[in-house]
Amino acid sequence: MYTIDLNGKTGLVTGVVNKYSISLHIARKLHEAGMGLYYTYANQSLKERVEEVVTELDPLGLFECDVQNEDMVKGVFREISGKTDPLHALVHSVAFAPREELGGNFVNTTRQGFLTALEISSYSLISLTRHAAPLMKDGGSIMAMTYIASQVVIPGYNVMAIAKSALESIIRYLAYDLGKNRIRVNGISAGPVNTLSARGIKGFTKMLEYYPQKAPLGRNITANEVGDAALFLLSPMSTAITGEVIFVDAGYHIVGM
Repeated sequence: MYTIDLNGKTGLVTGVVNKYSISLHIARKLHEAGMGLYYTYANQSLKERVEEVVTELDPLGLFECDVQNEDMVKGVFREISGKTDPLHALVHSVAFAPREELGGNFVNTTRQGFLTALEISSYSLISLTRHAAPLMKDGGSIMAMTYIASQVVIPGYNVMAIAKSALESIIRYLAYDLGKNRIRVNGISAGPVNTLSARGIKGFTKMLEYYPQKAPLGRNITANEVGDAALFLLSPMSTAITGEVIFVDAGYHIVGM
């Protein structure tokens, strides 16, 4: 059995909110492999909660980072550059849309709801990458979380589906831009996992019931399985892979009927 060794490597993980967060499961896998990790939290109200769940992972540092604030994003990487050189990995697991936009008829999507979802869930990958890339002096790996609603209609996912479509396109363009610097950019399209953010999607419980009926493996996935795939993408085991979206969904995406 091959053991992935990331000792001496350093990364930044975004999007941890609580013990159920997929990004926390990814962080655990990276930590177990030896990678030192920094974390961000969106605002002060989340600080204590994030501190509590990442303490066991010996964080190198925690930073407040509202991705809608470019100065704050820049400041995070300024802080990291003063502590760590170089940076090797970035996990983008940031997504948000106003609750009222997730459900009902998509045609009723508001302009502000659309702009908010795209700015936080999609543009933030560009912003974070722009400041992370100069620190990846030895090359690096960037990974973002997406979902199959980027390609097919998942009723109720609405504007977040558009944000994920944009995110996947951004992954490809960043991969093209940064390949010359030996920086890889990929995505994981995960099946439904019972997280706090997922429960905000109308009909989420039905998704969990439906997936095992359709997926070739006949079951839902686990957050640990997403973590394993992320570990692969953020390690030297995947040095020839960039611009890809890897499905971790028990095969759900391959079935038409």
